[in-house]
Amino acid sequence: MARAAPKLTAAYVLHSHDWSESSLILDLFTREQGRVVAVAKGAKRPYSQLRPVLLPFQRIDVAFGGKRGEEAEVALLRHAEWAGGPAWPGGAALLPGFYLNELLMRMLVRHEAQPPLFDAYAQTLVAMADPTLLQAALRAFELVLLRQVGHLPDLGMQTLDSQPVDADVAYELTPDMGVQPLRGMAEPGTGPTPLAGQHLLALEAGLALLHGPRGGASSQLLTTLMGACLPVQSELKAICRQLIHYHLGSHPLRTRQLMMELQQP
Repeated sequence: MARAAPKLTAAYVLHSHDWSESSLILDLFTREQGRVVAVAKGAKRPYSQLRPVLLPFQRIDVAFGGKRGEEAEVALLRHAEWAGGPAWPGGAALLPGFYLNELLMRMLVRHEAQPPLFDAYAQTLVAMADPTLLQAALRAFELVLLRQVGHLPDLGMQTLDSQPVDADVAYELTPDMGVQPLRGMAEPGTGPTPLAGQHLLALEAGLALLHGPRGGASSQLLTTLMGACLPVQSELKAICRQLIHYHLGSHPLRTRQLMMELQQP
């Protein structure tokens, strides 16, 4: 009796580390099962077919062993193959790419499917290959991630009283109070970062494309959201950094620290 073909799901390798002399432990981001930790037996052997496949930023199709439950702490990687597409160029986007991977590992629980976020991640990797779009792509993905895990309120209304945002009014976005009218201008770097209502409305219009007709993110999501991020990139960098730090707690992101150290003279 012929063996049934394995059920494949799209995935990216977020991180890997040695498990034994010949095997790897992988942190995978899959479209249908969310974040999955799996063991890849024999992946380190010189002639293993998995060696050129299990690389970061490369879309792959994977299948897991059937003897372990879907909620098992560590799954058994049964099959992995390249899913096609161009090689990721890396370069200036390499460290930011690892920053995205660390964000996903820190902010996602295991075994919770996130198809729109998976699609947004794939779109972000493509956009990051263009140096002129790198920062806008990072900000757009941070907003998508925060929205998907429930840490970003509706940007089209004031959080406390549910009043609609006015395009001509200045607002602030904070982790504890959400969107509210700016309480007063402070010295640069000492107070909340202001955002005009028109920019909040544009960002919310982009985030509305998160859920497309097939249960994933619209193909226009990142293009639209990056367009809304471009005029306020520096403001959004400060705001997203504050939101992410608030929800991650005191343990800093290693990739962010490294990027800051490399920027120092």
